[in-house]
Amino acid sequence: MAKKKKEREEPKNKNNPNVMGLQAEVTEQAITETLETNYMPYAMSVIVSRALPEIDGFKPSHRKLLYTMYTMGLLTGGRTKSANIVGATMRLNPHGDAAIYETMVRLSKGYGALLTPFVDSKGNFGKVYSRDMSYAASRYTEAKLSDICRELFGEIGKDTVEMADNYDGTMKEPTLLPTTFPNILVNSNIGIAVGMACNICGFNLSEVCQTTIDLLNDPNHDIMTTMPAPDFPTGGELIFNVSEMAEIYRTGKGSFRVRSKWRYVKEENLIEVYEIPYTTTAEAVIDKIAELVKAGKLKEIADTRDETDLSGLKIAIDLKRGADPEKVMARLFRLTPLMDSYPCNFNVLIGGTPKVMGVRELLEEWCAWRAECIRRRTYHELTGKKEKMHLLQGLQKILLDIDRAIAIIRNTEAEADVVPNLMIGFGIDEIQADYVAEIKLRNINREYILKRTAELDELEKQIADLEELLNSRRRIRSTMTAELKQVMKKYGEPRRTTIVYEDMVQADEEEEGPESFPVTLFLSREGYFKKITAQSLRMSSEQKYKENDGLLQTFEADNTSEMLIFTDKCQVYKTRAADFEATKASALGTYLPSALGMDEGESVLCMILPGDYSGQLVFFFENGKAARVPLDAYVTKTNRRKLTGAYSDRSPLRSVLMLHGDLDLAVHTDEGRALICSSSLIPLKTTRSTQGVAVVTLKKKYKVDRAELLQDSSIRNVSRYRVRSLPAAGALLKQEDTEEQQLNLF
Repeated sequence: MAKKKKEREEPKNKNNPNVMGLQAEVTEQAITETLETNYMPYAMSVIVSRALPEIDGFKPSHRKLLYTMYTMGLLTGGRTKSANIVGATMRLNPHGDAAIYETMVRLSKGYGALLTPFVDSKGNFGKVYSRDMSYAASRYTEAKLSDICRELFGEIGKDTVEMADNYDGTMKEPTLLPTTFPNILVNSNIGIAVGMACNICGFNLSEVCQTTIDLLNDPNHDIMTTMPAPDFPTGGELIFNVSEMAEIYRTGKGSFRVRSKWRYVKEENLIEVYEIPYTTTAEAVIDKIAELVKAGKLKEIADTRDETDLSGLKIAIDLKRGADPEKVMARLFRLTPLMDSYPCNFNVLIGGTPKVMGVRELLEEWCAWRAECIRRRTYHELTGKKEKMHLLQGLQKILLDIDRAIAIIRNTEAEADVVPNLMIGFGIDEIQADYVAEIKLRNINREYILKRTAELDELEKQIADLEELLNSRRRIRSTMTAELKQVMKKYGEPRRTTIVYEDMVQADEEEEGPESFPVTLFLSREGYFKKITAQSLRMSSEQKYKENDGLLQTFEADNTSEMLIFTDKCQVYKTRAADFEATKASALGTYLPSALGMDEGESVLCMILPGDYSGQLVFFFENGKAARVPLDAYVTKTNRRKLTGAYSDRSPLRSVLMLHGDLDLAVHTDEGRALICSSSLIPLKTTRSTQGVAVVTLKKKYKVDRAELLQDSSIRNVSRYRVRSLPAAGALLKQEDTEEQQLNLF
């Protein structure tokens, strides 16, 4: 239960009772209750009303926009300014004009994000394959509904779907759109909700429709024979792996690779990339290529340009003389977004409940939903025809004696008695009598009435046919099949993404690693790094440093050694000795903050050679605490060069020690005290940013100065400073245990 406590402060100024302290109200509430009452409704709203598509293939924002355009007459009329559409849509979607316009852009033909775009656009709507080619403002562009939207709204007035109130109850809107084809699989859909997400790739319209038809005829149909793989509006080549694709079709989860299409222009010695994966942009590709060229990993490339124009995407890659374009592209596919993975997560709202489904299950669910739409449409038509037949049956009875009907109406004194008198005179009900009474005087002739009543036979046939359709699953399947064939005929297009089988792809061999040879590494206090070979070190071992700089660390290592560079901003940079040119002792070396792209004002603290990451790191902080963290906490599966949160930021870092096994450590304070303890007394933590445990008990004005391995210290009387438990104050250093000892020349 929530518990509330109110506290009121006394007046702070007794001379002026109007000056009061602030009234504080403290509410205590269980975290579970807070989540249930505050967070869960928000999470549910995001899942159900924003981020996930439903079986018609649309999110609520898509549906509201398209329905608004339909009500504006933009299915059959001409285009109108996008700003008009955005303004009208706010009656259904009150989330701001920017969000509505972005939704329109994604659905537009000009942007190119969908295989079957629903908005026929005019003007600059940007491009899905470009990060920098932004769309124009809504006041400059125009739009209307595409022709395929007839398949969305053709039945909207026939009670095929439920209609609900908008947010302020002033108008109705459909909860779903009665699509005549499985749009849920035709167009890509990406959404991030709370605790879940969806990522549905698009499939070719003709293939989806044909697969649905075959599935209706044979529930055991192998859908991969008619719908082998996804299709993307940006084209490219899909690397087809049978087991991967079968897993996606079965579970709705998994990933596959898509790579770019390219051609080699021999006359100009350049590569032209004209289709890229759906998940990347031209700018991202060019930036990555430039980064690799700068790092010396793509030495065959002379220049890269974005030559995209009105004719479409084009990335030109100039090659150096003698470069093999096939090998260059194989390496680009491995190192750049020119080949990328598409992760699948077919998470769809079914009856208001999110559910991850495979392709077959999605198609079966759509077929069941579409069958219900057809039943509702049929029942609506049947009801209308029965009502019409009922009226005509009353008119048929009037045909027996038109003069009598006229006489009844003429001889009735009160207008309100006309309908009752006709009911009595001809034995018809009130609805029929009201219909007869409303017939115009010019239509009270035998010819008109005969023509109308002649429709009865046709109506009876139509009603019988509709009743049979309503009660026949076979007829409903046939209707769905006919509609799908019609959609294929009108809107079907060839595949844009080519399928390439995995065994046909030429894999790029991993480039040989750096050459292995012994080197000596030097790091100065100001962050200058040197890598010196053994031969160069023998020729001159005197190191050169800037004024007021000096040696901080030195290591005997290999050229292939990996290095962890810790900084004062709680970050660590991962690099290799091979990434730096060998230098001489007389050189200042490489300034690491610049070479590693450190943040402004960031400084190097120390360097660690992790080897196989089997050891441990012990961090000693100024406040007397220490944290022991396994080295494998700094292992990354990707080629990340920077890790944030490398250690705790609660207190300045004084020393970092790398251990293999339990060793004795010596900790020094600026009070002149020292203590020696085993590293086993410091508990091992799993998180890098742990605050650690107290090791040294410090007086108020003193701090930890440094820590070192006991074997590297000058302490002789070990027993004086050893402690068995932590924290401890340590002992004052004696003269013989300090490094400041007089040299004995004899």
